[in-house]
Amino acid sequence: MNADDVATFERCISVGGVALFPADTVYGLATDPESPEGVERLYRLKGRSPRRSAAVMFFALGRALDALPELGERTRTALGRLMPGPVTAVLPNPARRYALACADDPDLLGLRVPLLEGPLAPLAAAGRPVLQSSANPSGGSDASRLDLVAPAIRAGVDLVLDAGELPGTPSTVVSLAAYEQDGSYEVLRAGALPPSALDAVLR
Repeated sequence: MNADDVATFERCISVGGVALFPADTVYGLATDPESPEGVERLYRLKGRSPRRSAAVMFFALGRALDALPELGERTRTALGRLMPGPVTAVLPNPARRYALACADDPDLLGLRVPLLEGPLAPLAAAGRPVLQSSANPSGGSDASRLDLVAPAIRAGVDLVLDAGELPGTPSTVVSLAAYEQDGSYEVLRAGALPPSALDAVLR
């Protein structure tokens, strides 16, 4: 992957296209989080209900924090320790940003900032956030290589970026919805970030 690939990725997202791309965990699908057509296509490719929420991914933590100024200081500090990395944080969303990603629960927003090293490093230059979900049929296995992505999904996207084989374990999903108030959190999906690492940061 190189700078030209990233520029093509950003152009694809900017017009509501759907891209198949590598993250620090598994291959994912991405589109403009403000594009109803792009989001509808992404969900249709996966066979996923549009009533299920997705995460918004930023490619640098600073951009994410700038985009969510209403987050409290305790939560922002926790995010600075957790991200970038293989974790998705479910956050309070009082401004109801990125409504298409929130589906039936606009008061909560999933946030993802991947750790971009090695072959993934050029993606850190991507300035646009994306609505993202794993590149597999809903309920199916996550793909660590492009050849493990379902042919119908590969054929249905507008752009494919290849970074070779990825670790293959999806992100840990943790709810920080009440963290600002009382320091509590809940693991919603076990994944690549081990419980001990969460405890070390959040407790």
